[in-house]
Amino acid sequence: KLVVGSQARILYSDQRGRTAIAVAINQAIAAGRIKAPVVISRDHHDVSGTDSPFRETSNIYDGSAFCADMAVQNFVGDSFRGATWVALHNGGGVGWGEAINGGFGLMLDGSADAEERAKMMLGWDVSNGVTRRCWSGSDKAYETICRTMSENRGLRVTLPHRVEDEGILNRALQGPRECPLPTEGL
Repeated sequence: KLVVGSQARILYSDQRGRTAIAVAINQAIAAGRIKAPVVISRDHHDVSGTDSPFRETSNIYDGSAFCADMAVQNFVGDSFRGATWVALHNGGGVGWGEAINGGFGLMLDGSADAEERAKMMLGWDVSNGVTRRCWSGSDKAYETICRTMSENRGLRVTLPHRVEDEGILNRALQGPRECPLPTEGL
């Protein structure tokens, strides 16, 4: 009997929880408690799967909420880390042209390879979005990505530097000061 819709929705969990759930499912398949492969997936509604200034990236205040970089990086990163399939699509509940989404599907078949792909891909899938929020100035995301890097030595994130002088940006955006033109020798 096929389970679809809300009965089949993945529960919302953090990076550790998602990885633990995937590993537990894969181990249950390997032990024969689950009789067939299982596919876990995500389309959007996630920390790194969607760029939408009207929903998922509405809390990013550095001006990058309108960029489509996170979903594209997520799409490509998931593919290189073992996703069974990836999707890059538009819409996602807020309307065409209002969001770009990167989704994935990951088949768990009980193999050691499937467990390793789940760890690599799910770790990236979440860390990508946390990193984006870290770069935009979120203190909680900064703390989270630092903790994640200490737990996963394979993860390297370029951390932002704190701006000590908040007025520096305003001065930089004002442009160069007027300089008098030389009048001699012309």
